[in-house]
Amino acid sequence: MDLINWIIMLAIAWIAVAFFCWRERADWSIENRVRRRAGSRLIAQAVFAIWSAALIVVRGFAFTSVQRMPETTPHALLIVAALLAVCGGYWLIRGVKLLKARRLFTAW
Repeated sequence: MDLINWIIMLAIAWIAVAFFCWRERADWSIENRVRRRAGSRLIAQAVFAIWSAALIVVRGFAFTSVQRMPETTPHALLIVAALLAVCGGYWLIRGVKLLKARRLFTAW
């Protein structure tokens, strides 16, 4: 795949995040708006991290096989991609938790 296609996929993913997460209501408090924006930012960050990991796996192995990057090893690329995927998963979980509505009454 061309790099342009990868950039288009990233733009589509960010537009989807913006469409689903950044809905504002007039009756929300400032604290709730801050939580939702932080959650949206974390989800957008997670999308970018997972996109970067996929790009490293697909394009990185293609470049090492063509000998354009002879100093990098496939193990190093896999480690970096795995770290990015783990960070992206963590940010996604934290962002989804921030987007959920807070409970008014708790048992504690």
